Amino acid sequence: MENQKFKSGFATLIGRPNVGKSTLMNALIGQKIAITSGKPQTTRNRIQTVYTSEEGQIVFLDTPGIHKAKNKLGNYMVNVAERTMSEVDVILWLVEPTDYIGAGEQHIIEQLKKTRTPIILVINKIDTVKKESLLSVIDQYSKQLDFAEIIPVSALKKDGTEELIENIMKYLPYGEPFYDEDTVTDQPMRQIVAELIREKALKCLEDEIPHGIAVTIEMMKFRKRIVDIEATIICERESHKGIIIGKQGSMLKKIGSMARPEIEDLVECQVNLKLWVKVKKDWRDSDYLLKNFGYNPKDSE
Repeated sequence: MENQKFKSGFATLIGRPNVGKSTLMNALIGQKIAITSGKPQTTRNRIQTVYTSEEGQIVFLDTPGIHKAKNKLGNYMVNVAERTMSEVDVILWLVEPTDYIGAGEQHIIEQLKKTRTPIILVINKIDTVKKESLLSVIDQYSKQLDFAEIIPVSALKKDGTEELIENIMKYLPYGEPFYDEDTVTDQPMRQIVAELIREKALKCLEDEIPHGIAVTIEMMKFRKRIVDIEATIICERESHKGIIIGKQGSMLKKIGSMARPEIEDLVECQVNLKLWVKVKKDWRDSDYLLKNFGYNPKDSE
């Protein structure tokens, strides 16, 4: 017999790259799981996080941004995002607070027209515009699709997030929770650590290197009150390797010292972090290497 008091279901966050999906998800669950960066396509896998309250449980899928793919990694990311839309109870479509609907949004609208899943339009970054201008944004988007709800939020300031949770709950079925109430993510610890290092590398390297880097954890060993971690940053060119290492290892040290505190918060003890850099030419177009770095092409079929 299903639980008629507790709601439990899946919600996916979709949107063009860089609209703030990962920031919103971190804000909703109150913990940093997904990495954020000013660069598009930061999220490469479907990240499952869990929000549990007395009323119910929402399992969030943060998908890669929907964009026009340029390589195998891009295809993988787009397929994961588009397939997820048919597997959930509610879709959250994140957009920026502008009434101009560009080609990227039009592409998503075409995908959304094919689904029967309820869609909540989430207008993010409302802290960057005047309140009056939101009316024309709502008006323009309402002409495109029949939304179940339209919720303005600021993921960064955590404005509107409670209202968003309440509205998601409306569309979830009654039933037992999928996860224990203290579960926050299904991501393996190693994967979160790798992603945190990748986030810091993206932040430190800014425009110097395209986002063609991956991070693999070679070793993660728990000792008494300390964790030894050895990780490798993979890049596509020899010239990139020199930039990532920096003068006398300065850039690599900077990436390590930025990543360490957040990893320590995650594992709740001291971390001894060692970073290496390797070149794997054109890894983003190699099925074998993509699989090696945790992006299984089968996941996107």
